[in-house]
Amino acid sequence: MNAFNKSEVFGTAGLLVLQLAVFASAQQLPPVVSTLGQPNSALAINGDETLASLSRSTRRSPSGTNTQPGPAGGNGNPTLGGERHPLYRLSKLDTFDLIFTFSPEFNQTVVVQPDGFVALKGAASLWCQGLTIPQVQLAVTAAYRSFLHDPEVTVQLKDFEKPYFLASGEVAKPGKYELRGDITIAEAIAVAGGLTQQALHSQVVLFRRVSSDAAESHVVDLKKMLNAHNLQEDMHLLPGDFIFVPQSRISKIRKFVPSNSLSWYVNPLQF
Repeated sequence: MNAFNKSEVFGTAGLLVLQLAVFASAQQLPPVVSTLGQPNSALAINGDETLASLSRSTRRSPSGTNTQPGPAGGNGNPTLGGERHPLYRLSKLDTFDLIFTFSPEFNQTVVVQPDGFVALKGAASLWCQGLTIPQVQLAVTAAYRSFLHDPEVTVQLKDFEKPYFLASGEVAKPGKYELRGDITIAEAIAVAGGLTQQALHSQVVLFRRVSSDAAESHVVDLKKMLNAHNLQEDMHLLPGDFIFVPQSRISKIRKFVPSNSLSWYVNPLQF
């Protein structure tokens, strides 16, 4: 065999080995999803596990935080670490009924005392201030389990502190008002009798407590909204919100300067 035939044989053998290596590496590639979003044949082999992993990946944002809505039962503002839908927590002087399904002789109506405890019939006093209704149900069940076999208790909230908002400052009727329905800052000021002539309605302040130790404040330009006939920035109130309307600068000095001479120096419209 001459040199030319030898080189041709070795070249053919090398190409065959290269094709075998490429085929072997292709068999070891992991299954992928096609660009059209449909799984290929390799993906269908482990479909359950793959779909579960894809479902988990869609629940998280690129930053790694969970984008699903939070469950009920939290306390506080979601931006500060609380849940989205906090349950009502008992406070002092709240009243609720305890109904025992299989032991009606223990049915009772209890009131949260000023110290936060409630007096139970035939059982020890129980701390209830700050607890939710499901937590109270579990605590009462545990308190009666020592002498009742598998007690079944239902807790029904009877009387509680109604949702409210506070209005203070330059409003006609400052005070505490019951929050009925969905109202905004402008509507709440109208409930409080409206603004006085001394009100600085371009800097109305809304205080909102987000936890026992933290509160946030929002400044609302009520004058601009009313003049523009646009209430899109009119914030909706939450229970416990506090609205404060400050006094304008012109009204602070009006009591010390005669009104006829004040008009020479000050234009009230600029306030």
